[in-house]
Amino acid sequence: MAEIVNLNQVRKAKARRRKEEDASANRVKYGRTKAERERERREDERADRQHEGRCLTPFPGRKPDAPPAGAGDDPPDDPPVA
Repeated sequence: MAEIVNLNQVRKAKARRRKEEDASANRVKYGRTKAERERERREDERADRQHEGRCLTPFPGRKPDAPPAGAGDDPPDDPPVA
């Protein structure tokens, strides 16, 4: 004979397990120390500088000594065409 199961309790237990798995994944994803975040930021900046230095020609529309794209972009000089 089959065991009697309260489906509401099973559903809630499943939701709790799923929620705990999500929390565990977020702890891994976002749970870094300030030093780890800073080290990764410095590594990314260094990699960007090395990549820029290895380019044979500057990127189109960018001056060699200009800041990276997206850093303080100014609005275009031309008015929008309607």
